[in-house]
Amino acid sequence: MAKNGQHWIGFDLGGTKMLAAVMNSSFEVLATKRKRSRGNEGVKTGLKRIADTIREAAAQAEIDFDSIGGIGIGCPGPVDWKKGVLVTAVNLGWDNAPLKEYLEEEFGCQVDVLNDVDAGLYGEKCFGAAKDARCVVGVFPGTGIGGGCVYDDQIIRGIKYSCMEIGHVPCIPQGPLSGFGHEGTLEAVASRLAIASQIARAAYTGQAPYVLDQVGTTVGDIKSGLIANSIAAGDEMVEKIVRKAARHIGVVLSTAINLLAPDLIVLGGGMVEAMPALFVEEVTKGAKEFALPSFQETLSVVPAELGDDAAIKGAAAWVAKTVNKGSKQKQ
Repeated sequence: MAKNGQHWIGFDLGGTKMLAAVMNSSFEVLATKRKRSRGNEGVKTGLKRIADTIREAAAQAEIDFDSIGGIGIGCPGPVDWKKGVLVTAVNLGWDNAPLKEYLEEEFGCQVDVLNDVDAGLYGEKCFGAAKDARCVVGVFPGTGIGGGCVYDDQIIRGIKYSCMEIGHVPCIPQGPLSGFGHEGTLEAVASRLAIASQIARAAYTGQAPYVLDQVGTTVGDIKSGLIANSIAAGDEMVEKIVRKAARHIGVVLSTAINLLAPDLIVLGGGMVEAMPALFVEEVTKGAKEFALPSFQETLSVVPAELGDDAAIKGAAAWVAKTVNKGSKQKQ
């Protein structure tokens, strides 16, 4: 199945979008194709749309499919990385999607399936904010809160499944329920959805006048950019809500710091992109509140650098790494 590896495909199967990118052997992006994800369209239809998106990106790059060395795909939610199965994706309404099997049959090259935060963090390790880090932990707050860790150029994973699900770590005793029905997890108190819900309540009670004027009290309309704008406009309660959520992320991260002694924490996702200084400040404060002093000496907290390129480049770099490793072992 191994091919010459002149080109690599990175694919980001996000919660609201799917993005395919064709890269050369230096991981320079030659062409991209983006489509909106369709919730509850069904696994079979979704797999075909993924394959079609890859074909359209390849056609735009004017490359021969025989030159594709492999396809790496980052997915929202836990994955069975050995079988290449997306176990569940709530936003897409998918369960047990056989991505590896389907795409390898379609394209005849190796396909590696990763959690999207793992892919994004590996992209930052190879090409972005974490290039010089030995151990880097990533946290990407969004609709949920994803986590990942790259240690000595290896993505930390379980024997079968992706891991580092930091969003499901308990944070507040008897706190609000998560989507899995767990009380007071980090995701339940500090995800964008949780933050937006609190802001909507503040708007309803007159404590967030900018938000009320712009979008009213509909949670779904309270996006990251609007939240940043409301803080800039002087909505003090909104700033308090966001700062408290970011501090919670830092406190939960302190456990990972005490266990792994990372030299770098990378924060990514739309909310961090909209308010990088605020998140870095509050996460750092929360982390240092409980991290051991010896670990604080070498610790830095930084925003991600690559944006949408992180997951596609990370997924492509990872499949190139595994393909090349396999080729060397066969020699």
